[in-house]
Amino acid sequence: MRPSLPPALHPSTAPSLHLSIHPSVCPSWGGEQGRGIINVASSTNLLTDSKNVQLVLDPSLQLLSRKQRKLIRQNPGILHSISTGLQSAIKECKWQFRNRRWNCPTSQGPNIFGKIVNRGCRETAFIFAITSAGVTHSVARSCSEGSIESCTCDYRRRGPGGPDWHWGGCSDNIDFGRLFGREFVDSSEKGRDLRFLMNLHNNEAGRMTVFSEMRQECKCHGMSGSCTVRTCWMRLPTFRAVGDFLKDRFDGASRVIYGNKGSNRASRVELHHLEPENPAHKPPSPHDLVYFEKSPNFCTYSGKTGTAGTAGRFCNSSSPGLDGCELLCCGRGYRTRTQRVTERCNCTFHWCCHVSCLNCTNTQVLHECL
Repeated sequence: MRPSLPPALHPSTAPSLHLSIHPSVCPSWGGEQGRGIINVASSTNLLTDSKNVQLVLDPSLQLLSRKQRKLIRQNPGILHSISTGLQSAIKECKWQFRNRRWNCPTSQGPNIFGKIVNRGCRETAFIFAITSAGVTHSVARSCSEGSIESCTCDYRRRGPGGPDWHWGGCSDNIDFGRLFGREFVDSSEKGRDLRFLMNLHNNEAGRMTVFSEMRQECKCHGMSGSCTVRTCWMRLPTFRAVGDFLKDRFDGASRVIYGNKGSNRASRVELHHLEPENPAHKPPSPHDLVYFEKSPNFCTYSGKTGTAGTAGRFCNSSSPGLDGCELLCCGRGYRTRTQRVTERCNCTFHWCCHVSCLNCTNTQVLHECL
């Protein structure tokens, strides 16, 4: 079920904002460590920013940490950006895993991703990376759009660039996005164990992906579009590109153990002490996703692991891949049924300004896992 997470004004005397916050954003839920998106939607617990705008927090859920609340106050406009980034992350997670046994299921309530975030498996790694990337991407873009008062475009790239182009324009502020994401998202990770190191590593991998996929974008200048000179700036990748990259990293994720070198006290330095479980494998790079625990069986329902199973999922009877009925249904078989669907078709645009369409009815054959 797709979560309903749009920011909206609360009907109170003072302007308020409903927000949803993400894995690693809140101090705790679903265990002793902070992991999960929370829904913020009650007027009885208010956080007021520097403009006296009330940001509504649900008292039935754990609150943001003191540091996170301070960061929000110091950066007016950033709360909406965080919410937008998290919505993008959830949507992208569902898209990337739409044809897999684990299809990034979500539900209403504090544990939006379910019990999976309390594990140390590949799926958990992706959740942390994509949500961290979502916050970084949205904040960096909001800076260049002027939506956050404490940051602007990245104007460091100015002046000469090449023989027929120069730096100019408004580059997306990826450095601010990464810094804020690190301070805001990582601050809720507590502990001194392997899970702590894994979460911090995957958070950073998400941010690094956004940064490394930045691309140069240019605009031509000259008589009649001759493009005698170009003005160029740095632009964020589409979030789909970020999701594609992280999905590839998910497929090649590294299983790790806690390294024996250095101090046993957990800190950012300890990120360098994640070692591959197999000594023959390379140590994970900052871009790699890491995990330490085997994924649960997503074929059947389990209340203990919080898996819904694949019964009732639609599959492709002609596909040999992961979306095929044999694999997706875990060998249990499937039922076939037909349904008639009426859609608009053969649409024609009439100047000006009307579109006329016909209604076309088709019969669809659906295959559903038993």
